[in-house]
Amino acid sequence: MAHRIITQVVFSGARIIGRAVAESYRQAAATQKYAAANQGSGGSSFVSSNITMDEACKILNVGPSKMGQIDAEFVSERFKRLFDLNDPKKGGSFYLQSKILRARERIEREVQGFQRMAEREAELKEGFKPKWTKEEK
Repeated sequence: MAHRIITQVVFSGARIIGRAVAESYRQAAATQKYAAANQGSGGSSFVSSNITMDEACKILNVGPSKMGQIDAEFVSERFKRLFDLNDPKKGGSFYLQSKILRARERIEREVQGFQRMAEREAELKEGFKPKWTKEEK
């Protein structure tokens, strides 16, 4: 009789663990698909910073980017002002402060991408010129 109870407990436990493993695998696969979709659409490896350029411009109240042409000093000024206004020690909101930080990061990432693209285009126009470390005589 005891061996029957032990067998039932073991099989019940195995079924429960099997279902949990299968469910966690399904969730991991769905998460991987979601991350791959976001990465393909221009997202970065940081899931928390999924913010569109339009939303970032609205948060910092700057004009929309035209091929990376945003005044970096103006963005920095707006960021500092809004970040300081929303300081939790002064009664502000940590959530708003983090949104402001993510908006600045998104704008900077966009501008850096356009700068890299412009540098590559300029190098292609000039042709390949290796950079020498020693001066030529």
